[in-house]
Amino acid sequence: MAGTTGPQRTVIADAVVSIDGYSSTGPDDDMSWAMEHIMSPQSEVFYEGIWRGASTAIVGRTNWEGFTSVWPGLTKDPSSSTRTRDLGNWLATVEKVVFSTTLQQADLEKTEWTNARVARDPEAEVRSLKDAPGRDILVLNSASIIQALLKAGLVDELYLTVVPATLGGGLRLLPTDHASTWQLAGTTTIPTTGAVTLHYRRP
Repeated sequence: MAGTTGPQRTVIADAVVSIDGYSSTGPDDDMSWAMEHIMSPQSEVFYEGIWRGASTAIVGRTNWEGFTSVWPGLTKDPSSSTRTRDLGNWLATVEKVVFSTTLQQADLEKTEWTNARVARDPEAEVRSLKDAPGRDILVLNSASIIQALLKAGLVDELYLTVVPATLGGGLRLLPTDHASTWQLAGTTTIPTTGAVTLHYRRP
């Protein structure tokens, strides 16, 4: 029997890119080119306005391994800012979907983070998540997943933070074989680092 369905959840893709369009230098990217921006107090305030509205986080294998190796230490470090620790606690406990063709559930359970599960098919999984109860679904800086969801028409909002650095090569965030149209919803400048965040919504 058909039931009444409410509005779908919003899928937000959030990514940091260089001014020449790359989201990383490659598989072993250490993000050093973007860390000044990511850890700046102004950026922390801005990003808090995004992640506090989400009840599901999506990452790929590379970011999962990078995040779980760095964030537990940042979260426990007494010298970390309150916002850094708050974000670290949120990342540790929020529902997390990790897209990977190689990781197993047992691999996720070796980390300090909880409430994470492995998934294989980004399009099918995100379609299901959009229909499930919850708040926003936040895709965290995972280029391959963002590309797949853009091609499937499943990204509702896009935050691109452009860092004043060129990488000269690596992994581009946006797919080269997909065309789409967006509306500008807002811009934010981070004066201390020179970064600019562009917030787009689907028309």
